[in-house]
Amino acid sequence: MTIRNIPADMAAPAVAQVDAILNGIRREHGVHIPLAIESGSRAWGFPSPDSDYDGRFIYVRPARQALTIWPRRDVIETPLVGDMDVNGWDLSKALRLLLKGNAVVVEWLQSPILYTAEPWFRDELLAFADQWLDREMVLTHYLHLGRRQKILHLDDQTEVPLKKVFYVLHPAVALRWLRLHPGRAVAPMHLPTLMAQCDPPADLAAMVEDLRARKAMTREMGRGEIPAALLRFIEAEFAAVETTDRSFIPRSEAAAREADALFERVTMRLDGLSPG
Repeated sequence: MTIRNIPADMAAPAVAQVDAILNGIRREHGVHIPLAIESGSRAWGFPSPDSDYDGRFIYVRPARQALTIWPRRDVIETPLVGDMDVNGWDLSKALRLLLKGNAVVVEWLQSPILYTAEPWFRDELLAFADQWLDREMVLTHYLHLGRRQKILHLDDQTEVPLKKVFYVLHPAVALRWLRLHPGRAVAPMHLPTLMAQCDPPADLAAMVEDLRARKAMTREMGRGEIPAALLRFIEAEFAAVETTDRSFIPRSEAAAREADALFERVTMRLDGLSPG
């Protein structure tokens, strides 16, 4: 049984367009799509009225498509048209990236906006991530993601598009959540959930909520300086990761075997070759 969760404030014509794209992919490529979600600012919890639609999906090729000596692409991309951005990864690519500490896959699995999802598929992949995701690699993932924004200027702050603040705040809050949950490697995707679970200073939480409310109401928030308290918070969370002495543990053979077993199990189930 598939599940679907589309917020009432998402434009029905846009949602229908995403659904049509997904159906076209199924027909053209002959693949299963056990998970199709909305990513980006809508799923992270800080959308604007004019936010793009970032449809993402994980697809699984039928077993017969794998019986070839010729490598197949492990991504399916569709043309960018207007505010539509829909593309997906083969399950094999998703599992390889997960074993490298790429948190994108885990975020997709936790998206609150579902175009379609097989609950058992999501549950199995999340359980795999809980057991095998390398926490140290995830910390590095979020640190690099935040630092790439290059908008932090402690001594000589310059004005930036305020909407970009969220793209550096989200990884910083994820890092704080991971620091406060030392036995965990899978952080929540949703920014308000992250904030609620990582005990931020009350004034900073109010500041973030005010920025979220403003972004939700305006098509363009304009430019401005990052509030000093927010800047200090972000920088402190990045610095805490950069100054931590972390040793990387190479991916284990057991993890690789489990990934292969999961890949085979999912493929067979979607092909109807094993009990559901």
